[in-house]
Amino acid sequence: MTSSALYTDHYELTMVEAAMQSGTAFRRSLFELFPRRLPTGRRYGVVAGVGRAMQILRDFRFGASELEFLREHKVVSSPVLDWLADYRFSGDIWGYAEGEIYFPGSPLVIVEGSFAEACILETVLLSVYNYDSAVASAASRMTVMAGDRPCIEMGARRANEEAAVAAARAAYIAGFTATSNLEAGRRFGVPTAGTAAHSFTMLHDSERDAFEAQLTVQGKGTTLLVDTYSIGDAVRTAVDLAGPELGAVRIDSGDLAITAREVREQLDALGATKTRIIVTSDLDEWQIGALAAAPVDGYGVGTNLVIGSGHPTCGFVYKLVARATGDATNAPLVPVEKRAANKATVGGRKYAVRRLNGEGIAEAEVIGVGAQPHSDHDDRPLLHQLVRSGEITWDDDLQAARARHRAGLRELPRAARKMSQGDPVIPTMYEADEP
Repeated sequence: MTSSALYTDHYELTMVEAAMQSGTAFRRSLFELFPRRLPTGRRYGVVAGVGRAMQILRDFRFGASELEFLREHKVVSSPVLDWLADYRFSGDIWGYAEGEIYFPGSPLVIVEGSFAEACILETVLLSVYNYDSAVASAASRMTVMAGDRPCIEMGARRANEEAAVAAARAAYIAGFTATSNLEAGRRFGVPTAGTAAHSFTMLHDSERDAFEAQLTVQGKGTTLLVDTYSIGDAVRTAVDLAGPELGAVRIDSGDLAITAREVREQLDALGATKTRIIVTSDLDEWQIGALAAAPVDGYGVGTNLVIGSGHPTCGFVYKLVARATGDATNAPLVPVEKRAANKATVGGRKYAVRRLNGEGIAEAEVIGVGAQPHSDHDDRPLLHQLVRSGEITWDDDLQAARARHRAGLRELPRAARKMSQGDPVIPTMYEADEP
């Protein structure tokens, strides 16, 4: 087993040590991971990373090498090291399901346990949720713009190697059909796809030789890259070799809308009416939207996907929102909150529902503080128990997450699909528990 325990900020362990000294480390506490706002101009966000977070929690153990590092660098004292050696999260976790839509203030993860055991999960949970949800949110906008045309994730060369794997998984949840990343295929079962780069064409004495080699190995259904030299000559050569059974051609440069129309006309004139056109080249959701009227059959997206299309993090935070009044097991929880300007938090245990109208369209994100929201409306609960008494109870897969994402999009008002900058498509409403 590979430990994930040192995916932790130094100050989390020093807080634990100081809390042990003050006698408050094992006081029951409630932490919440949530967004204060959406990235500027975005109308909704998409939750991703739940499955990865649960795997990391399962591996969150301080083994001999982790403890030796902490000891050697004098991060914490021997009593804390002894406690870490036996660390197992024993509390409860609730959260939004993977693929779900979120809005400002959504309590995406609620962690209940002792202060010490919940505190040290802060960094690793934020790392996973902030990045994976940023990619999924960007991917959702791209697939909305693409409509029925498939999108392939191909950004591995533009990200850290582990981030690339996470990005492929997150993009798949938000509607991408495949990835170029083989490790994402092996680890998570994301379908993989790929054919050839410009270097393969330039390796051969002629473009014809390169196409012949690729067709021999991959068959006529393959995708040939046609913009290494002259696109017109390449398309003519491709159809000459493969005939009308040629699967697709890929365009990776130039004015994609104009070039796609020219290639479509040429393919049709050559009898390859069913040969698809795939476009790549630093695409984002706006460019995909601009290509809606072009004769394009699919998109390959790399750089802008793995950087969240300009928003590589969601700005999620992890804050203490309630704590017990004492050390006794049955000591009641009391709300706590930050009051700093621009960084205020809402204290107390949260309950979240999506409020729907009679047609099943979302009207508000309703967050009950201290109790379930009071409503005669059609409210859909959003929180699921992920961990109970330290045992992971959430059993989900990527296909369920993809279906959940599609269903969540169908619930949103039509304005959610606008690419122009705007406010969240539904408001977030808080309902305080009445004494």
